[in-house]
Amino acid sequence: MKINRAAQFAPAFSCALALMVGACNAPQVVPPPAPQPTSRPAPPPPPPPAQPAFKDWRDAPQTPGDWRYDNGTARFGSAGSTLFAMACNRAARTVSLIRTGTAQRALPMTVATTSETRPLSAEPAPQGAPQLVVTLPANDRLLDAMAFSRGRFTVEINGLPTLYLPAWPEVARVAEDCRR
Repeated sequence: MKINRAAQFAPAFSCALALMVGACNAPQVVPPPAPQPTSRPAPPPPPPPAQPAFKDWRDAPQTPGDWRYDNGTARFGSAGSTLFAMACNRAARTVSLIRTGTAQRALPMTVATTSETRPLSAEPAPQGAPQLVVTLPANDRLLDAMAFSRGRFTVEINGLPTLYLPAWPEVARVAEDCRR
């Protein structure tokens, strides 16, 4: 039997032809995937506004709020929020100055009135209450200076905003009630 040489190489030729045809076609270019939008980290919060410096603390605006008096305690602040309080302990004949804020240790407190400026040491309140406390004898002249300061007095504690508090009758009432 005579085999045609062309038929013998036909399968190999078909494969080679298929490869050449495939090679002649331009390769399909797949575009790169669209870049994913990168999430930017959130910008840091702006720093708290710095309290403006005043040449004289008496020029600073009063801290917003009102005094309320109840049973030997005067509280200053807005509805539901107390910033500062004065509390009488009649049995011990002392008045506590209480500033809302937290600290792990004693912090310097300064009370300034028109007639007196006094450095004090504010201790963290017992049982983890978010307050700093200074306790004075009921007859301490600083209490009178706070009550009779012309218009207002200040309470400063390192790390907390300065309070510019009005010298309203509630301040005098705490001291007077504690002296009886």
